[in-house]
Amino acid sequence: MSEDKIYKQIKIGPPVLTKYERARIIGARALQLSMGAMPLIDVNELPELNPIRIAEYKLNLGILPITIRRVLPTGEYQNIPLKWLIKAEKEIHNYPLEMALHRKDFYVLKE
Repeated sequence: MSEDKIYKQIKIGPPVLTKYERARIIGARALQLSMGAMPLIDVNELPELNPIRIAEYKLNLGILPITIRRVLPTGEYQNIPLKWLIKAEKEIHNYPLEMALHRKDFYVLKE
């Protein structure tokens, strides 16, 4: 992958996570955590130990090893690593990581 803007490499769908993709990822990871899966971060540093909040935090960090498959009605598809979508959101919004993790509106596109 070149060092060009990542959002230009995302050909199908918006260059950010949709609210449906975000909800699916957070819900699936929260369920895994509540069933005893090992977290990928040190949860002792977090203010809450709620599985949903842990999953949200991990999603914002972009450390979940997940690939999103976006499919068109023609059958054409693109597999997009979650890291690409998180990095593209940061490129589009120009948020530094520290600021992005603490903002409630980080994932709302500005017009």
